[in-house]
Amino acid sequence: MNQFTRNSLKSLLLSASLLSAAAALPHRAAAQSVTAAIGLPGGELVISTGNAPPPLLVYAQPPMPEAGYIWTPGYWAWAGSGYYWVPGTWVLPPRADVLWTPPYWGWSGGQYRFHAGYWGPSVGFYGGVNYGHGYGGSGYQGGRWQRGQFNYNRTVNNFGTVRTDHAYRQTVPVFTQSRASFNGGQGGTRAAPGQRERLAEQAPHEGPTAEQGRHETAAAAHPGLSAERNNGRPQIAATPRPGQFEGRGVVAPRPQAQRPAAQQPAARDPVAQHQPQQREPAQHQPQQRQEQQRTEQQRQPPQRQAAPQPAAQPRAPNPEQRAAARPEQRAAARPEQRAAARPTERAAGPRQEQHAEAPREEQKR
Repeated sequence: MNQFTRNSLKSLLLSASLLSAAAALPHRAAAQSVTAAIGLPGGELVISTGNAPPPLLVYAQPPMPEAGYIWTPGYWAWAGSGYYWVPGTWVLPPRADVLWTPPYWGWSGGQYRFHAGYWGPSVGFYGGVNYGHGYGGSGYQGGRWQRGQFNYNRTVNNFGTVRTDHAYRQTVPVFTQSRASFNGGQGGTRAAPGQRERLAEQAPHEGPTAEQGRHETAAAAHPGLSAERNNGRPQIAATPRPGQFEGRGVVAPRPQAQRPAAQQPAARDPVAQHQPQQREPAQHQPQQRQEQQRTEQQRQPPQRQAAPQPAAQPRAPNPEQRAAARPEQRAAARPEQRAAARPTERAAGPRQEQHAEAPREEQKR
């Protein structure tokens, strides 16, 4: 039995279980028009429903359990009671030189159709959905195969305590900031498959591994992952290993305020938003004040700047200036007057004495 036959049998069994679950739905859920069909290429299973899936969760990636594991993002799946969240997790690939194409929901014919994920030599189309951690909407930038060894991009992978020499660092592009979990329709992504993605979908590929199947089945049976019970906000967003929903390494989603709505235009990566950009203007306030002062000075009329000061015009001294000048004039004049008057008084003194003695001599005679 070859690999293609095994995948077809897996898909048949999975579709039979889903159809039995749909048949057991109550009347309210059955009115949502749930159908199932099998696509032979790769054993791909497609389920359709009339209700839109909830937005994707935003979460931190749990640490890698061991080298050789590849990250598979979380997604919304469908069960008998409606949507449920399949947490993102680290899995071992079925073989070397294959990459994971995540599943996605697409709006077509008035219904939301589920396109299952698969392993293949290259990544196919997954609706342009931004799953994060290397799955930015097109392709996978979280790692690559080289000579049978998987090399990790340090930019988007959480190594934890795992050490490996097979790693590199590369910037990861983000093709959309929307958190929509489906393609097309109102509020969905607007991406379309390119030629490379069409070839990847048409090339031979295989479905999820048995470990991934058990992980999805356990998520469907977990009551805390049902969108009907948690209003689209489960407390388990990602796990370090498949099926491990408790214990160390299990990651909860980030607060809802940090996730932009699917219908709103992209702001910055949630990752981008609440920044210290408001502090930058405060650092440049002194420069801005100097520039404003210079601008105000330039705007002032030139005649005010060129007007002569009042002190420069010749004016009569005011009473205060006269009062201040008199002591200096008196202090400067007194020494000179004294020095000039003393010799004159001395010279005139003997003459007066001679004239006074002359009558005395005449009287004696």
